[in-house]
Amino acid sequence: MNRIENRAGTLRQLLQGPKIVRLVGGHDGLTAKLIHQAGFEGVWASSFAASASHGVPDASILSMSQFLDVAETMTLAAPLPVIADGDTGFGDARNFAYAVRRYEARGIAGICIEDKQFPKINSFADAAQDLLPAAEFAGKIRAGKQAQTGSQFLVIARTEALIAGGDLDEAVERAHLYADVGADAILVHSKSVHPDQVLKFGAAWDRDVPLVAIPTTYPQVTEVELFDAGYRMVIYANHGIRATVRTVTDTLTALHRAGTAADLEDGLASMPEVFALQGMPAAFKATP
Repeated sequence: MNRIENRAGTLRQLLQGPKIVRLVGGHDGLTAKLIHQAGFEGVWASSFAASASHGVPDASILSMSQFLDVAETMTLAAPLPVIADGDTGFGDARNFAYAVRRYEARGIAGICIEDKQFPKINSFADAAQDLLPAAEFAGKIRAGKQAQTGSQFLVIARTEALIAGGDLDEAVERAHLYADVGADAILVHSKSVHPDQVLKFGAAWDRDVPLVAIPTTYPQVTEVELFDAGYRMVIYANHGIRATVRTVTDTLTALHRAGTAADLEDGLASMPEVFALQGMPAAFKATP
């Protein structure tokens, strides 16, 4: 097993540790390096961020190969495990089994898929969130686990029952089924502005399978609160791309207004900083 493939094993060990594992969403090699530099434990290859970086909606528009290339780029750029956001699994159980083999072969630590119908729409969009029958989605998870060639790759099952307007019982019932067919973790998604839904799910959870949360709409929840409720991974899924949009917009607006770059310099990364992130050889120094 090579060093990249070992990252999945490292992630599994972290999930058994005394602290919650923190992943941040990225969309390219540079964001992966910045996530590593900031001290997080892993990278979330966000389909939302990747889609946004291509200028298209998060609505199953990019192909599996495009998402895979993004995840591999991040894996090669930073020494962190990468969990890929695989949307609905790129098709039926056979498609997902193929995707697992491809992602595992590229050194990705794991993949997460959600129990919505294809084509999906972003969970926070004001649109119908149609769920796949639970048994059919469980078949995808089973096929993915059977397709992997090693023991370390993680398949995470994401239930969108709460996103689709279902209640806690439905979410738990679906998650039970997914865990029973081999899911390595359960991601419980919620668009509530309060953490109550995910905390109550944690209290009701009775399987020895770790839970994952994405606190986009309930940012006030703390990592300690999530860990105490049974969550072993938290994913800050879209903060990188949102920060990029805001910062670049503000910078370009100021540049357009000023008509000179002089006033912006203090707020920009220096050329040596960017060289360092790129791994530019020391012999090539940035000019003033």
